[in-house]
Amino acid sequence: MSRKFTDLLSGVTVLDLQGPGTVGIEEICFDSRQVKVGSLFIAVKGTVSDGHDYIGKAVQLGASAIVCETLPAQLSEGVGYAVVGDSAMALGLIASEFYGHPSESLKLVGVTGTNGKTTVATLLFKLFKELGYKVGLVSTVENYIHNTVVPSTHTTPDPIALNGLLAEMVAAGCDYCFMEVSSHAVAQHRIAGLQFSGGVFTNLTHDHLDFHKTFDAYLKAKRGFFDSLPKSAFALTNADDRNGQVMLQNTKAYKKSYGLKNMADFKVRIIENELSGLILDIDGQEVWFKLIGTFNAYNLLSVYATAMLLEQDSNRVLTILSRLSSAEGRFDYITAPNGVIAIVDYAHTPDAVQNVLSTIQSVRKGIEQVITVIGCGGDRDKTKRKPMAQIACDWSDKVILTSDNPRSEEPMDIIREMEAGVSPENKRKVLVIADRGEAIRTACHLAKAGDIILVAGKGHEKYQEIKGVKHPFDDKKVLTEQLIQVG
Repeated sequence: MSRKFTDLLSGVTVLDLQGPGTVGIEEICFDSRQVKVGSLFIAVKGTVSDGHDYIGKAVQLGASAIVCETLPAQLSEGVGYAVVGDSAMALGLIASEFYGHPSESLKLVGVTGTNGKTTVATLLFKLFKELGYKVGLVSTVENYIHNTVVPSTHTTPDPIALNGLLAEMVAAGCDYCFMEVSSHAVAQHRIAGLQFSGGVFTNLTHDHLDFHKTFDAYLKAKRGFFDSLPKSAFALTNADDRNGQVMLQNTKAYKKSYGLKNMADFKVRIIENELSGLILDIDGQEVWFKLIGTFNAYNLLSVYATAMLLEQDSNRVLTILSRLSSAEGRFDYITAPNGVIAIVDYAHTPDAVQNVLSTIQSVRKGIEQVITVIGCGGDRDKTKRKPMAQIACDWSDKVILTSDNPRSEEPMDIIREMEAGVSPENKRKVLVIADRGEAIRTACHLAKAGDIILVAGKGHEKYQEIKGVKHPFDDKKVLTEQLIQVG
């Protein structure tokens, strides 16, 4: 369906308009390689390249109009040009307009924080499906349009893909969509133009400093999501996180909180925490859950609180939540024939590694070994490599440092940086095996009945990225095969 150029600019602050504003737009894009005749090309300054360098190419390929922050030296006849202050912001607003503002036609709830986003969003998706609604999910693992899987490439897709996905959810009759909101997405305005019904904050710890440079910038990006919430939305925060209240400082949404320790609107108490599950007291009701660990008590409570803020029935919500499992690759465990317990977890930050290992410590009997296989991703925040290795050593009996997704870096360079964080008294615990498959195989051979193996870092991922190539690799599959051989 063709749209008039100026109609697509209705929500955008335009500083200058050159050329015809009435040209028809067939599609929108910000990648010049996708330009076709009748496209609107939005020139965005990215982290790697600047879309302004490709305006000429876009016009040659048939673009009808251009949105940019700086006009090119030569304007092409018959092409419309709009100058804006921030192309990335304009991209989000235009994408929303192009797809008919799909976020306004369903209840969209965003989940943000360092850890727990995927678990909370996935549990909300599963819960509301069980409650009888048609539901969408936008997550790190997979996107869903009710029962249809849509592959996921980013935690939060680009604005065009995101609005297109939301439009498909609306067309499919979805009532709700639960969405992970990454700090990158906020900083890059990928959620600009979206109408949220609510926002959930999980926690804030060390991550993504390769992109944000400082923790303060990372915090401001997360807070930016809550700053953008409308008065009609709710803002649900973790009362036990020291940055929980910071998230709510400038929000217009109505404020609610959840927690285990501090005063909060929604409270939980842990009664039992075992490998078989959690027994929690939520709102005065004792309920057993499949999930394990204090961090999952927070996740479950935030899901319950969100459901209550969306006016669902308390008993039905708790009944359904008690039988739900977590997202793939989140404390995903296997019991081997020889009695070894193996856990796969996406933990890839210092805090997440400590959460998982402290949970294992809380449920172990005391005599079994904890063997941790861990690496760090290449081309990402290097400052977390030393603390991740040290935390793994502090909480484990044996640690195998290995490769994660090295990307363009040499695996051994990453491992040496991790090794530098290991204290002298912990060095005796450490083995270095760069090959991830061999590292997992070694852990399985070292483990005896009752021992616990943790393979951390990649979780749900089914590949290992090396020098720009994604090679098939599935931690859980490799673990299962090795445990069967050993057992």
